[in-house]
Amino acid sequence: MARVLVVGAGLTGSACAALLRGAVLGRIAVWDKARGAGGRMSTSRSVRDAACTADLGAQYITLETERAGPHRSFYEELLSHGILKLLTAPIEGMVVKEGSCNYMAPQGISSVVKFYLKQSAGADVFYEQHVTHISLRDGKWEVSRKMGPTEQFDIVILTMPVPQILQLQGDIVNIINESQKQQLQSASYSSRYALGLFYEAGTQIDVPWAAQYITDNPCIRFISIDNKKRNIESPEIGPSVVVHTNMMFGSEHLDSDPAEVQQLILSHLERIVPSLPKPVSIKCQKWRYSQVTKAVPSCLGQMILHTQPLLICGGDGFTHSNFDGCIDSAMSLAEAVKSHL
Repeated sequence: MARVLVVGAGLTGSACAALLRGAVLGRIAVWDKARGAGGRMSTSRSVRDAACTADLGAQYITLETERAGPHRSFYEELLSHGILKLLTAPIEGMVVKEGSCNYMAPQGISSVVKFYLKQSAGADVFYEQHVTHISLRDGKWEVSRKMGPTEQFDIVILTMPVPQILQLQGDIVNIINESQKQQLQSASYSSRYALGLFYEAGTQIDVPWAAQYITDNPCIRFISIDNKKRNIESPEIGPSVVVHTNMMFGSEHLDSDPAEVQQLILSHLERIVPSLPKPVSIKCQKWRYSQVTKAVPSCLGQMILHTQPLLICGGDGFTHSNFDGCIDSAMSLAEAVKSHL
């Protein structure tokens, strides 16, 4: 009976856990350091009203028909369960490729990840589990975390951003060989901030668009009236606004005081949308590893760090930062684990 640990409850980790359903004779555990599922497909809630939500990471999912291939069934499954719906709200400045279509998640983008965690049939999912050390003990992986006792696993699957894999301590430091280390170190990510602005029920936000891309501001790249984007305009649920900064602003202010960064973003937002009312609460999210700008080279979605016992890593850092990239990696990870079993 194998014990399998998936580190990371983002799209790759959750899809991988779902794909391993039935293949593992034993228990699958999913650990994530955050308070909930989603990773960079996170949906945040207002502290005043849990029904008022905002997507602070991915905003929508794009299907490119000619590249869909084996992923088409994933889209069809999510559409059939109502997790995804066609994005019909107006988004100014969006470049739509011929033969592609965009989908939004009515219940928030994290509902995609939650769907796969549910599909993983009995996986033990635990949040606020920050993995710090991975070491070999008696033919198993001993995994340490910031809070809680160490636990042993037969297989460990790492799906966090690549730099976080390289920060892990324990025997893993010596297990990753020099060639693999160089490959992993060559991965790079953009950084950005996201603000979620939450309003009381009945608040009117009068703009002609559901979202827009901004090209002439030194700070802000994207603004979304999030409930409007998701076609949820109810008088009983307060609206929410999402603001994403551009990559240059993100990298320049990466280690600045979050309160100062928030105020700076709000001052730019006021210039772009002066009519915006005052929110009842604000969430400021720093994405240190926002999107992959350069993936780990010479990998098909995953890298095996150790064979017996199996230690393997994957994620969009081994493909590219979109739905298809994460699913590619999840499929590659699941196949490697199944062939190992």
